[in-house]
Amino acid sequence: PLGRAIVEYALENELDLQGTSGFEMYPGKGVRGIINGKQVIVGSPDFAGGEHQTTSFPEVLEELQGQGLTVVMVSISGRPAGLIAIGDTLRLDAKEVVQELQSRGIEPVMITGDNARTANAIAGKLGITEVHAEVLPQEKSAMVRDLQEEDIKVAMVGDGINDAPALMQADVGIAMSSGSDIALESADIVIIGERLGGVIDAYEICKSSYRKTVQNIILAFTFNGVGIPFAMIGLLPPVWAMIAMASSVTTVLLNSFGRLRRQD
Repeated sequence: PLGRAIVEYALENELDLQGTSGFEMYPGKGVRGIINGKQVIVGSPDFAGGEHQTTSFPEVLEELQGQGLTVVMVSISGRPAGLIAIGDTLRLDAKEVVQELQSRGIEPVMITGDNARTANAIAGKLGITEVHAEVLPQEKSAMVRDLQEEDIKVAMVGDGINDAPALMQADVGIAMSSGSDIALESADIVIIGERLGGVIDAYEICKSSYRKTVQNIILAFTFNGVGIPFAMIGLLPPVWAMIAMASSVTTVLLNSFGRLRRQD
């Protein structure tokens, strides 16, 4: 998404895009290549700026990150040459969804590859208190695993390529339909549309479905657990065992379908 935003901006401003050779990609960090005989690196300030990143544009870098913008640095031949600030627009219902989760006893945790200053600025707007920034793709799944080892059930919401390993590791992986193909393949649940509130809907549907499953098991055992054993020991005619079985199936189906209609 960051690369796409940069290229679209360049095309909108009719910039002349040069050919690149020796292209290399470093997941979670950036890219590098040779343009007009010079090595060009585009990526995070740590990656692109190297030892010069803290002394290049320090005030501008700090100001942009403080605004919650993702800052990409461009370096040419090993020297920082400029900054690109990209705004990650919050979904309209993001803050409301965070509050809804918290009201249900679910603690939202932000895990992002952005720097700490940008991540904390975004988290502050949303009311998220636990933030893990500058996390590489492979580290996201490790963090989910660490939480699970503490007997914490984890639901991971993501839409990017870098989120795929964590989506697979989580107890429940939730992807947005607008996300990358690999994220959609890795998730257990896909939220259709752009509305983040779909996460709350998914939670409520799953919760009610589990409750309904428990009810159906109790109903099935009640009918079959009484009718069949009584018929086996001769306290009831065999036909009553058949009636109990049919009643069990019918009751379970009606119970399930009734709930599905109400949920829809």
